[in-house]
Amino acid sequence: MRILFLGDVMGRAGRSAITDRLPGLRTDWQLDAVIVNGENASSGRGLNAGQAKALFEAGADVVTLGDHAFDQKDMMQAIQADARILRPINYAKTAPGAGARIFDIGGRKLLVAQVLGRVFMSRQYDDPFHPIDTILKAHPLGRSVQAILIDMHCEATSEKMAMGHFCDGRASVVVGTHTHVPTADATILPGGTAYQTDAGMCGDYVSVIGMEKTEPLRRFVTGMTKDRFEPAAQEATLCGLFVETDDATGLATQVAQVRVGGRLSQSGPT
Repeated sequence: MRILFLGDVMGRAGRSAITDRLPGLRTDWQLDAVIVNGENASSGRGLNAGQAKALFEAGADVVTLGDHAFDQKDMMQAIQADARILRPINYAKTAPGAGARIFDIGGRKLLVAQVLGRVFMSRQYDDPFHPIDTILKAHPLGRSVQAILIDMHCEATSEKMAMGHFCDGRASVVVGTHTHVPTADATILPGGTAYQTDAGMCGDYVSVIGMEKTEPLRRFVTGMTKDRFEPAAQEATLCGLFVETDDATGLATQVAQVRVGGRLSQSGPT
């Protein structure tokens, strides 16, 4: 299975890049499945139903969220109406929607799960390792499902790496999101799981993690707040991870960092 995962979509620039570029990438890279983290699509604060619809129309098969899952209030209803939208599996127990689902991809089964880390996060969530362990034990890779992708949404690189090793050999892909900066460690772990600590954002990199740089710089330099943060609006780079898996085992056979458009150096599968 040929899978593309795209990191946090940041504001209008990120949404436009998805709309403009994803349809062509699906064709050019012969993609079977596309998973997009839509956590920051709505001016950096969550995702609304209309924006989710646009991501699906552009070619996303699944959209994951994160700690801003319900910042846009209509997502409370949208996530119940559309099973393709996932919130973190260890979010509040009363939260609507699901944190993991199996999707039919051309007759093959792809399990997608998202989980929130706890280190340095603004709120305390349930332990991320136990629910992921439960999911992996219930759905053996290469048997009940052909591929498994886990979106690990958290701050700490150490916690993301720990999740990668925890899932090695049991998941096809573990990829980190949330920090908006692509890490240079895309690899296949010893047990066969593709891994990257952070996929980066789909947004304008002439910014401070996707926000127009004037106000963040003011706050860092002076310690004072003047204006609201606003998403940067120049051309975005699509950042993410491409993985090809073996249907028989579910393990990764190829991994490549993805950087398309914008100002970053370009990268993708060969």
